[in-house]
Amino acid sequence: MSAEASTSERSEKKVLIIAYYWPPSGGSGVQRWLKFVKYLPKLGWTPFVFTPENPSYQIKDDSLMKDVPPEAEVIRFPIWEPYELFNSLSALTGKKQVKQTDLVATEKKSFMQRVSGWIRGNLFVPDARIFWVKPSVEFLSDILKSNQIHTLVTTGPPHSLHLIGLRLKKRFPELRWIADFRDPWSEWDLLDTFSMSGWAKRKHQRLERQVLQTADRVMTIAPYHVARLEQLGGKKVDLVTNGFDEDDFLIHQHRKTEQWTLRHIGMVDQLRDPRPFMLALKNVLVAQPDMVKNVKVEFIGSVNSVFREFIAAEPVLSSVVRFTEPISHGKLLQTYGETDVQLLVLAHTAIAPGNLPGKLFEYLASGNFIFGTGPSSGDAADILSQTGAGVILERTDTDGMERVIRERYQHWLHGTDGPPRNVERFTRRRLTERLVAILEDRQLS
Repeated sequence: MSAEASTSERSEKKVLIIAYYWPPSGGSGVQRWLKFVKYLPKLGWTPFVFTPENPSYQIKDDSLMKDVPPEAEVIRFPIWEPYELFNSLSALTGKKQVKQTDLVATEKKSFMQRVSGWIRGNLFVPDARIFWVKPSVEFLSDILKSNQIHTLVTTGPPHSLHLIGLRLKKRFPELRWIADFRDPWSEWDLLDTFSMSGWAKRKHQRLERQVLQTADRVMTIAPYHVARLEQLGGKKVDLVTNGFDEDDFLIHQHRKTEQWTLRHIGMVDQLRDPRPFMLALKNVLVAQPDMVKNVKVEFIGSVNSVFREFIAAEPVLSSVVRFTEPISHGKLLQTYGETDVQLLVLAHTAIAPGNLPGKLFEYLASGNFIFGTGPSSGDAADILSQTGAGVILERTDTDGMERVIRERYQHWLHGTDGPPRNVERFTRRRLTERLVAILEDRQLS
């Protein structure tokens, strides 16, 4: 739609949302604000979405366009990103393009991984979208004035988008600005995989502190991150988790599977490492070889080469594991009805207790048992305990994982169902109601 929107017939409740990930982008990063925008008009707010015209998306999903409501004004603006330079450097060295899942490396790194990580960590602070900040501020200044918009939301990562909000807030002090953190900033575990200098780390911390202290409201996705951001910024932070869209599950139906089917959805890298679980599964299959013909494990999404090579080197595991490239969200919803166990692999980092990936909430809505590895006392473990939807075990608890694998296999053999789940508070409409309270500067319960 055109950026020059007529204001005569629009609601007075308008909000400008600055988001890098927007359809046709696929993956988890797009879901949170796409679903907020879907429900905002039903709650009396008109959303304007500012997003790149030519972004570097690794995953595209045109099916998500159906969730963009007609009331939303989507404003696309050109962006320059340096990823072509990385690709050119790879070509000069005779290497294939480095996948994002291989850039996030914690073990032995290749030359390209070291070079790419150093450049990313030290030349682009806070991230490679920094070049979009200045032109966006100039462009949006006119948009805010011509459309009489008085409320702004920025969502990161990429955290450079918060710098657009910071500059707009300084230019228009009366503007109400809400900064949304889908991941931490200076304490983000992803940054630990880059060879950042002390200067770069301090710059991240300084920019983060300015955003936290200048924004009118700050919101994030997990209780752990609420506590950390409050300590870093010295002000109250609101909790609005991710969730699931009940509309997506209206016709959801589970079908009896011919094989006991375990599925992992999303990215696999060295921060989110399924090998501990897979080794426990291998132990069970070696001890009970009759199970092998009845087991199927599928990883849907981008998977790093380290894990692929690990599976290829294990004959028992390679006989039951298959890898599938990212699929559309619509097709993904269908797989939930053909799955017995949803695998949840949390990052093994210092901030892991706050790891609440978006897919966890669709897992909850699916009704499938959720089998996770990660902190047994973190935010995700608390939600699974409260809803009775599954279990999270420490990565080192091999015996516990083997026990649960055997128990869930027996559930599948005998066709027993789990208890109903109380997950209403995680529906997208309920969560948008919490967002509206923030937009209207009301206190959350």
